[in-house]
Amino acid sequence: MTGDNTTLLAREFSLRPEQVKAVIELLDAGNTIPFIARYRKEATGSLDDQVLRRLAERLEYLRSLDRRRDEIVNALTELEVLTDELTLQIAGAATLSELEDIYRPFRPKRRTRATVAKERGLEPLANWLLVQPAQGDPAAKAAEFIDPDKGVPDADAALAGARDIIAEMVSDDAGLLKTLREGLTRDGVVRTRATKDEASVYSNYYDFREPVRSIAAHRVLAVNRGEREGFLKVDIEAPEDRALEATRRAFVRGASPAAGQVALACDDAWSRLLFPSLEREIRGALTDRANASAIQVFSDNLHQLLMQPPIKGKVTLGVDPGFRTGCKLAVVDENGKVLDTGVGHFTLPGNEAGKAAAARLIAGFVKKYGVTAIAIGNGTASRESEQFIASLLPRLPGVAYMIVSEAGASVYSASKLAAEEFPDFDVTQRSAVSIARRMQDPLAELVKIDPKAIGVGQYQHDLKQNELTSALDGVVEQCVNQVGVEVSTASAALLSHVAGIGPALAKNIVAYREESGIPSRAALKKVPKLGPKAFEQCAGFLRVRDSKNPLDGTAVHPESYDAAKAVLTLLGCDLKAVKGGVPGIEARARLYGLEKLAQAAGVGLPTLQDMLSELQKPGRDPRDDLPGPVLRTDVMDMKDLKPGMELTGTVRNVIDFGAFVDIGVHQDGLVHISRMADRFIRHPSEVVKVGDVVKVWVVNVDEQKKRIALTMVREKM
Repeated sequence: MTGDNTTLLAREFSLRPEQVKAVIELLDAGNTIPFIARYRKEATGSLDDQVLRRLAERLEYLRSLDRRRDEIVNALTELEVLTDELTLQIAGAATLSELEDIYRPFRPKRRTRATVAKERGLEPLANWLLVQPAQGDPAAKAAEFIDPDKGVPDADAALAGARDIIAEMVSDDAGLLKTLREGLTRDGVVRTRATKDEASVYSNYYDFREPVRSIAAHRVLAVNRGEREGFLKVDIEAPEDRALEATRRAFVRGASPAAGQVALACDDAWSRLLFPSLEREIRGALTDRANASAIQVFSDNLHQLLMQPPIKGKVTLGVDPGFRTGCKLAVVDENGKVLDTGVGHFTLPGNEAGKAAAARLIAGFVKKYGVTAIAIGNGTASRESEQFIASLLPRLPGVAYMIVSEAGASVYSASKLAAEEFPDFDVTQRSAVSIARRMQDPLAELVKIDPKAIGVGQYQHDLKQNELTSALDGVVEQCVNQVGVEVSTASAALLSHVAGIGPALAKNIVAYREESGIPSRAALKKVPKLGPKAFEQCAGFLRVRDSKNPLDGTAVHPESYDAAKAVLTLLGCDLKAVKGGVPGIEARARLYGLEKLAQAAGVGLPTLQDMLSELQKPGRDPRDDLPGPVLRTDVMDMKDLKPGMELTGTVRNVIDFGAFVDIGVHQDGLVHISRMADRFIRHPSEVVKVGDVVKVWVVNVDEQKKRIALTMVREKM
């Protein structure tokens, strides 16, 4: 089957068959997606990890299709009904639904009206009607089957039972099912109506219609939730006349009395069996499509959030705002190590003594530890905290602040992981540390939190949780491996997302590091349970910057060390220079001739190009190429906003119908998709991504509802 799948995948993904074959072989050999994407480019033709992941998912679907195909063939063989025609149909089925349509007539059924009619001996009458003889009276024929003892008191009852049998046969016809499914998908309409006479968030859907083929994913999820919560009734409007015509056309021949009976059975099959089944199927398909779309939006947002540039080299004060119990404070050094903690009571009105004490405490932190950045959580009392901190900054030169999303911080603070990391801290103290660290290095801190708790999606609780978890875990894995991990400082949570390393092995690495140290990549082989395969997968993504071998601090894989040394020698460079980077090595290589150099070093051209990039800038962080986050020294209030005001903000969340932008007033503003560009766009992700710094203009402000409408196109105000 693999050969067939190889051809099919190559066609679907517009790839060469040998590329797909190589990917399948690498996956089957237990290689991870990040490893294949980075270190097997020659085999795959430099396919990136997103394409590889989609290809792997599609391969699994095709293999499950093959398994189901075999199961159906075996079942039909046991029933002794497998024919050459059925074998061809099964072999040609391209989807699971097509396979199930073929198998449907033979599937064991619960007791139905048709099975009851068959038990009453009416199947011969149904077969006679299906022949639709030009001559012959159905009532007279039906009289032959009257049997009160079997529950057939008269000819009408016999005909009704025969029609039940025919209706079930009609509903099991694979060709008809396909035709009707396509028609309903093309011409059906989603209709929603109110079930309650009260205002709700679903008011827009109290009288709503939209074609099945074009309804947006977020609206599907919205009406599903409205239905689940009892506010909406949702159904599919079908093109009834065309559906009935198609059903009759498939079974009715001529205009004989028997044909009339078959026509009645066809109408019954449509209304009682076919349409309810297809409506469930269409709605299921819409939900699946919406689920996939929402997961993709969530994944894209998470990727951008995790890849936010770190704020390097700043001692940071983290502030977890609160009212009654005060604001928890935590000072962390440039590497996230906790230096001090405290509590400041500065959010309640009238507490002048508490505010003065907090001001002295914060000023002391700044002076003692050299704090230059303050990270304030955006939860309860964030607004009051921001105003207080901003009021201190004129007396704290060189210090700026940033509002940091607390999404997931409480989940982390109460977790077993946080308790192991800070056993002597209470939950809010841990949260203050996490807030400071997530500003310093979002990736290193956010990997400690369940991705679903970070809150950069839409309708996430309505989605298929297994699929969402799998997709988000893939995003985290991609980001961690793209950036690389410093072995000497990485947490077990961060290490667990490196290719080839899971939670157990990550803990082993940390335990071994604390006991013996890890002076080189080669020393990783001594970590318990870290075998040759795991080392092969993870080594290139782990950095040991203080190793005696400068290559250990780069993304050059140990399997290519000899090649890297050969390249350095051929280009007249010293291995020792690698630690600080070899400027101009790429230019030297081009002068030498890339093809010639690759051949001399015994590597492929893609590997050589990656190697040269690493030798020139060892351990380069791809996040450094992105615009950094905005640190503030002032504060604004929602009441300060006026229509037409120009502001700079940071995109916090991208959804199907727009983007939420932080403009520094504690309440994110919404840029609707219609106000994002002066051209038509299908999705906001075509214009912005999480973390982008954008220029916006205020359209209107509703202080009562805490809503701010923004535009990115000035003339659309």
